[in-house]
Amino acid sequence: MAQPTDSLIEYPSEFPIKIMGAMQDAFAQTMVELVALHDPTFHAGKMEMRPSSQGTYLALTVTVYATSREQLDNLYRALSAHPMVKVVL
Repeated sequence: MAQPTDSLIEYPSEFPIKIMGAMQDAFAQTMVELVALHDPTFHAGKMEMRPSSQGTYLALTVTVYATSREQLDNLYRALSAHPMVKVVL
């Protein structure tokens, strides 16, 4: 059986994260700045944006350079706690 410290992710690696939030002007830029705090190599060119069919929500896929489980956990916590974010996958 896998130990809690075991990971299916090999580090370092490129790791995609989906972030969904309400459509608003500052959402994408705010997420770029937040992700860059956890991955200094991250920039807006590593993000895909898809608006919902009604244009109510914006789905972002950010690809981060993951160096550790701790880094990813901290990033997920920061994203999940942000008031603009509805869902992080």
